[in-house]
Amino acid sequence: MTTRTGGAGSREAAKAERRRQLLDSAKGLFARYGFRAVRLGDIGQGAGVSGPAVYRHFASKEAVLSELLVGISTYLHSGGERIIAEGRPPRETLAALIDFHADFALTEPELIRIQDRDLDALPDAERRSVRRLQRQYVTAWAGVVADVHPELSQEAATVRVHALFGMVNSTPHLSRRLPPAVVAQQLRASARAALGVE
Repeated sequence: MTTRTGGAGSREAAKAERRRQLLDSAKGLFARYGFRAVRLGDIGQGAGVSGPAVYRHFASKEAVLSELLVGISTYLHSGGERIIAEGRPPRETLAALIDFHADFALTEPELIRIQDRDLDALPDAERRSVRRLQRQYVTAWAGVVADVHPELSQEAATVRVHALFGMVNSTPHLSRRLPPAVVAQQLRASARAALGVE
């Protein structure tokens, strides 16, 4: 008897891969041209599919933007919570958070650009979700910073976290002009120095 393989599983894998290709196309286009200047057909073309075929995966251009921005906010929030839950000493936890966020900034500069410029284009519910996840991420970080520096109030620790994010999120754009390895090394070293965990 012959056993058939593939079938529904391979179709689902192909569908997931096509969805990933569409999101990658959208990420590059939104970052370069801005959300409002990009059409759904442009996203499909960038992924090698026709405009109408995009609707099999996303109902609208706003749905694509939502998946990108809610998705990355969920990733950061979950990653931060996972690191903190590991229960290491505060300085080690903070160092791990810094490495985690630096890795994000170095690998996803396009999403940072889209977040900065196009967050207001999200539907209200999704925009609130992004803001809520971001607040929770900052609050979690601030708790660890306050554990490392007990002389700081929660408010002061929160300011330091926001300042660090501003530095880390803007620095990867330099990798276009400077060696990426140098940018990565100095970014992590600067972030650790800024929060006193050298």
